[in-house]
Order: sequence, then C-alpha cells, then structure tokens
Amino acid sequence: MKIVIIKYNAGNIRSVDFALQRLGVSATITDDHEEIRSADRVIFPGVGEASTTMRYLKSHKLDQLICDLKQPVLGVCLGLQLMCTHSEEGDTTCLGIFPEKVKKFVALPENSASFKIPHMGWNSVSDLKTPLFAGLGEDDYFYFVHSYYATSGPDTAATCDYLVPFSAALQRDNFYATQFHPEKSGATGSRILGNFINIKV
Repeated sequence: MKIVIIKYNAGNIRSVDFALQRLGVSATITDDHEEIRSADRVIFPGVGEASTTMRYLKSHKLDQLICDLKQPVLGVCLGLQLMCTHSEEGDTTCLGIFPEKVKKFVALPENSASFKIPHMGWNSVSDLKTPLFAGLGEDDYFYFVHSYYATSGPDTAATCDYLVPFSAALQRDNFYATQFHPEKSGATGSRILGNFINIKV
C-alpha cells in the first residue's frame, strides 16, 4: 500500500511520518502531483497559519489537487480547518470540502481563568460517527493544540466541548479529518492512524 504525506509549509509532517513508522508503515513525503494521485492513502497534516498556508497550496496548485482526490484522505489539525469553507484566521477562503466555518475560540471574562487559549492538552470526544474511531470510545482521550475550531454540522464525525462544542472530527465521502493530533495522542492516536490506513474502499 502506498501512503503519501503531502509536503507543504506545515510544521508536523515529520511527526506524522514518525507515528506511521511506529506502526511499521512507510510513507512518502512529497508535493509531486502524480505521486499524490497514485497513492492509496493521503495524509494532509498541518501546523501553521491558515492564510499563509492557503496561499502556498494555491501557488503549488495543491488546492484543486486535494479536492479532486478519490482515495481516502486524512486531514490533521490545520489540515481539517483548511478542508472547511472559511477560516476567521486571516479571513481565509479554504478548500470547501466540508461545509463548516472555522472560528476563533473566545473566552468570556467569567471563564477565562478555567479555559485558556489555545486549547492545549488532552480531551475526550463524543458522538463518534466514523470508522476512524473503530475500537475506541468516549472514555478515550486525544491531544489538542489549537486556537481555532470548526463548527458542528452534518459532516461532524466526533464532537469535543471546550468553551463551545466543536467538530473534533469530520467525514464526507473519502475525506476524513481530525482536529486533534493522532501523531501526539499515544495509543489512541495510533489506533486512529491504523484505522485510517485500513479503511475499506
């Protein structure tokens, strides 16, 4: 099986690669369009800023390529956000794969002491609705680091609650995405990656 990690100006590409290696899986890190198209599984990771990253994707014609992929695609963190329609971060028009908007967390004065921004650390998720969570449950925890979140809607495949309920995972057709970092989530994250690799198509 050929697994590709899309190479672009994102910060956690190597972390994802190392997490796959721990599963005994070898991946190719590339921005070559034919290599990406020919993959059995594609991972679209991301740590960075939305507007800068979208400009990079467009300049390398990766934006349309990602939208046209037919094999299973997994977006992670910023990858999830860029697969939505719009992000408040830099007033950015995104890929539009999912019909959700990305908004900035806002802590009100009465809860600012309890809820720090960014949302950083371990949290549980609920309402699991995707094969990514096979073998996992609502008592499992995942690692989050983000100041922006995707709203909940018809493609929400798991929900997390931090200041507001938001999409911890999304799925539409062959596109999957998680706001949390599977590569930093220990055994539960490894299960997510393994489930993605083994999704039946």
